[in-house]
Amino acid sequence: MIRRAAIDDAPALLAIWRAAVEATHHFLTAADIDAIETQVRGYLDSNAELWTAERDGRPVGFMGLDGEEIVSLFVDPAAHRGGVGRALIDHALARGATWLGVNEQNPGAITFYERLGFTVTDRSDLDSEGRPFPILTMRRT
Repeated sequence: MIRRAAIDDAPALLAIWRAAVEATHHFLTAADIDAIETQVRGYLDSNAELWTAERDGRPVGFMGLDGEEIVSLFVDPAAHRGGVGRALIDHALARGATWLGVNEQNPGAITFYERLGFTVTDRSDLDSEGRPFPILTMRRT
């Protein structure tokens, strides 16, 4: 089930974010992850448009939307390859999303998005916070 995330979901979503990042973002140091976690905590507590995927009544993944952009997508590693990410992307597409940014150093995510019909259209040497983590813009046409 996919539903709009509630503010009470924030602790569970933060735990999903941390587990997913530790499992897939091998280019980040522990200090990088700790620093970014502070920003993510604020994002999850904001009025951002967040959607969560649930299994057995508990969140197993979430995504953020901002207009046509998929701002974030994180799935509990225990649920990887179980259709959660695809369901969230399908939900985003149904809501009009057409593009996203993904870390160039996360080849698994790039492959996932390519399988769903996204293609790389641009590259930035820095992430949105100016850190040296290249970002690929991917669009679905």
